Amino acid sequence: MTIQFDLGPAADEVARVASGVRDEHLDLPTPCAEWSVSDLLRHFVELTNAFVASARKEPFPSDGSGRPEELPADWRSRLPRQLDEMAAAWRSPDAWEGEAAAGGVTLPAPVMAAVAVDELVLHGWDLARATGQSFEADAASIAASLGFAMSVPVEEAGRDGLYGRVVPVPDTASELDRLLGYTGRDPQWASAAVSGLDRSR
Repeated sequence: MTIQFDLGPAADEVARVASGVRDEHLDLPTPCAEWSVSDLLRHFVELTNAFVASARKEPFPSDGSGRPEELPADWRSRLPRQLDEMAAAWRSPDAWEGEAAAGGVTLPAPVMAAVAVDELVLHGWDLARATGQSFEADAASIAASLGFAMSVPVEEAGRDGLYGRVVPVPDTASELDRLLGYTGRDPQWASAAVSGLDRSR
């Protein structure tokens, strides 16, 4: 099996966005319903652990360390390291062989890799929008994410726990905006709370 795409660019972009998160951002809302910035960062800590184990065909940590209930105090140093480990793990050709498991689901390894990059792109965008930052996704990451996303049914019953209701976007929308809309995100979403914080600085 050959490596179909590199998770590195998306992982690097998430790390860049995370480095711009200030303490006063942590309680702000995000495009993910009912998730704060802190919740989203905690999710990144968990998913990076999960997809490293998935690529290595190892069991997810059973001691609970991979699923923090709260955002770890050392997240600023831990998350960039885990993002690098995640990208490196999926650069091994062995990672793309056979099946891979994450989140209680087992899929063909290339499909799981697409799920991994989808998580990075979508939640990276969520984090950037919630904290008033830009987000740039490379074409290969968007294509892999969109390929996986389009395999999910449009009907709401088939999206439960994965994506929200499809948000229509113009025919002229970018590939990233197409991905966002199909996964239930409004590409125009902006946080009024972070705007208020920025004006008060």
